[in-house]
Amino acid sequence: MPFTVLSAEFFTENNTFKKGLTELRDFRADTLALGSAAIDLRGSADNTELAGYLAAAEELGWILIHTVSATAAPAGPVSREAFEHIAGIICDAARAQKGQLDGILLGLHGAQVVEFCEDGEGELLRRLREIVGPDLPIAVTLDLHANATQAMVELAQIWVSYKTYPHVDIRLAGYRAAHLLHTTMAGQTRPSTLRSAPPMLEEATSGRSDTGPMVAAYDRARTEETELGILSVSLNAGFAEADIREAGPSVLVTFDRAIPGAEVRAAEIADAHARAIWEARHISGNDYLTVEEAAHIARDFDPGRGPLVIADYADNPGAGAYGDATNLLHALLDAGVTNAAFAPMVDPALAEELHRHREGEVVTVDLGGKNDPGFGGGPLRLSGQIMKLSDGAFRGDGPMLGGLQRTYGTTAVLRVDGIDILVVTEPEQLLDRQQLAAFGIMPLEKSVLALKSMQHFRAAFEPIAGKVIVCDSGALATPDLTRKPYRKVRRPVWPLDPETVYSGGET
Repeated sequence: MPFTVLSAEFFTENNTFKKGLTELRDFRADTLALGSAAIDLRGSADNTELAGYLAAAEELGWILIHTVSATAAPAGPVSREAFEHIAGIICDAARAQKGQLDGILLGLHGAQVVEFCEDGEGELLRRLREIVGPDLPIAVTLDLHANATQAMVELAQIWVSYKTYPHVDIRLAGYRAAHLLHTTMAGQTRPSTLRSAPPMLEEATSGRSDTGPMVAAYDRARTEETELGILSVSLNAGFAEADIREAGPSVLVTFDRAIPGAEVRAAEIADAHARAIWEARHISGNDYLTVEEAAHIARDFDPGRGPLVIADYADNPGAGAYGDATNLLHALLDAGVTNAAFAPMVDPALAEELHRHREGEVVTVDLGGKNDPGFGGGPLRLSGQIMKLSDGAFRGDGPMLGGLQRTYGTTAVLRVDGIDILVVTEPEQLLDRQQLAAFGIMPLEKSVLALKSMQHFRAAFEPIAGKVIVCDSGALATPDLTRKPYRKVRRPVWPLDPETVYSGGET
């Protein structure tokens, strides 16, 4: 008899310092699709968990019951209404199929905060356990930037996190988790997971897999996964934008309880990786320039080998920043930088205002800085020409978004003194060239590309860049964690408490 597996994707990370909540409308604006509609939308994409689940299900002969794919851009905590709606779809399906299910496969982020609890993933798993009991195997894929809690690892047996940042192995993680679930359902393994977590808010290089100490760590984890009894080694960089008790990096090692000595070896692996992450806490993967320094480099840059890419690390919508910081744009304009693109500027009111005009018109507007001027700068009064008006739809073709249809909502391109500014409604970090090209901004034709993104932009833009630099615009996702008013995170914790010590294990 084929195995019957229930699957779902419920994916968002939540910045508790950001005003407002992530509402049901935010999922609908991004992705909220049921069953076959979700499979049509995401099942054949190059880089989704669901695509990995489906490939494994076909190969292994499963009956896969996919319930929902729900994703929302990083923002404030998930509202009770949104959580209850999406978790309810998953739990109702588990209840309806109870007795027929052999396993459950979930694509989660690992840094979901809900308005009534700190651990959204743990809450979902707790509800599922109440329905299906303690023994049904559950496999979970996580974003590399998970705040993986102890409750989470106690409620599911199998954990597989991405090992690349930019996350170009999402489909592979889903495929691997499905295969580990299969061996469990077949009685070939008896998985369990151990967790170690150093007292840090975030792994120092944010989990970069292209440079720094984590490159060797991921390679070592892949090798450890080939050891007898070691099923998965997940290195989570943490998500410091969530002020919760268990925020921070963690190591999850899924092992086979049926193999003598596997638990001891798993504990050794988890402890060694956690200690290594701690010892590397002072290493930075980026040289964070001021906006003035970045603008001066841009003014003098020769684009002969490709455009200069400036990453505005602090105003990354992918970390829950507002995406409307103006400090970098102000500096570029003051420096006289031309033939440049600046994207995105998340300003729904201005996007709507620009759509009341026609392409080619010259307008004077107040741009950006409307959410929290104390983080990243206030509105800029600018005059410019409307180059493009659009509904914001685009289809990704790069390593991160290949094959996925996305939308910025009401969108416009405003050219100000030689800088094309992409003004959008829905927050989305810059990580695919089609996010520019679909709106008439050709990346290779620009001398400077100022992108709101931390690291994911590198997958698509670094191959064409003459040079990449990173700046801290002072926006909400600033890497200076001491600027943020933490109240709930466990203490002491580094870097808020510089004298913190760590002797191994959980914290």
